[in-house]
Amino acid sequence: MTDHPTPALISRYATGDDGDDDVTVWAVEAHLESCAGCRALLADAADPAARQLLDRVAVGIAAGLDAGPGPVRRRRLRRTGVAARLLPWLATTTALVVVAVLLEMVSGRMPSPVLLVAPLVPLLLVAAAWSRRTDPAWELIATVPRAGLPLLLRRTLAILTAVVPVLAVAGWWTGHSPALWLLPCLAFTAGALALGGLVGVDRAALGLAIAWSVGVITPSLVGQELPVVLQTRSWPGWALATVALSAVVLLRATDHSRLRADRS
Repeated sequence: MTDHPTPALISRYATGDDGDDDVTVWAVEAHLESCAGCRALLADAADPAARQLLDRVAVGIAAGLDAGPGPVRRRRLRRTGVAARLLPWLATTTALVVVAVLLEMVSGRMPSPVLLVAPLVPLLLVAAAWSRRTDPAWELIATVPRAGLPLLLRRTLAILTAVVPVLAVAGWWTGHSPALWLLPCLAFTAGALALGGLVGVDRAALGLAIAWSVGVITPSLVGQELPVVLQTRSWPGWALATVALSAVVLLRATDHSRLRADRS
């Protein structure tokens, strides 16, 4: 619309008259965005009661701004969003490792609980960091272009940064080689990310945790013997598995291009 709308048209627009078609109304709205003179005509054409209401609202807002509290000093550490939601999960994971260390100290004949639970420790947090049930910003993240694998890997790195030192202390305290708990931990994390592109990260983590518990932890506790997959000679296999699964994650990066409601 190149010409100014007529005062009669502006008046009908201000009163909500249904006589104009949608195209005309849209043209008037587009013109009002860039024309101060027509906006002044619109203000004059508005209903007096509506203008009084807007004036009262403006006065109230101005008074509230003048009498309101001053700006709050920003804290250096803000426990908001997904970080706050992950703190209970981190506390639970740390408690799990502490319990495993205590069991190992009091039960000399039992297979090492630290080695048995190490592959499962990061899975709880990885699943929580990529689930709509635990992330309050899930709807916002699902709509941004960088909501895929880069974000998932950054969150996984943050999780491993918090969890691996806990396992390192536990391994040092119990005298186990770091490779025996670190490599299975990394392999299971990569496995959760690789399978997560197909079934969802939270479901993949839960499935791996159940499979490991049924296939390794339970037979080890029943037989009172450390399984072959957690003995010293097994670390090259875990290293190859970690590399292979990591390659699958990168090759299937598009599977994590967006969050889907039916996957989380």
